[in-house]
Amino acid sequence: MELVIVAAVLIVGWLLYKKVGPGKNVKTITSEEAKSKLKEPNVQFIDVRTKGEYKGQKVKQFKNMPLHELGKRANELDPNKEVVVLCQSGMRSAKACSELKRQGFTNVSNVRGGLNMWR
Repeated sequence: MELVIVAAVLIVGWLLYKKVGPGKNVKTITSEEAKSKLKEPNVQFIDVRTKGEYKGQKVKQFKNMPLHELGKRANELDPNKEVVVLCQSGMRSAKACSELKRQGFTNVSNVRGGLNMWR
């Protein structure tokens, strides 16, 4: 019985990770690594938080592109350049990275911990 419960928990955990975790070939970077890229010309920075969250606290170089708009607005980004994605905690940005990968972007990085870890 305990083995069945453990197996069920593992399966549910794996399914949740597949649903909200970063997709294949999505890099996870620290806030320090993201900061080191801020002046690089071939890197695009997007913040997928809501407009209200963005107005309250933002990193100047990050363009606000809320997660719910990303599917329609991804064409504003250059698929040949790296995209660094930020949110508050790293969860929405992980979803955004997966969405960008599905749309053909090849160089996508998620900022681990989001603004909560921005120093």
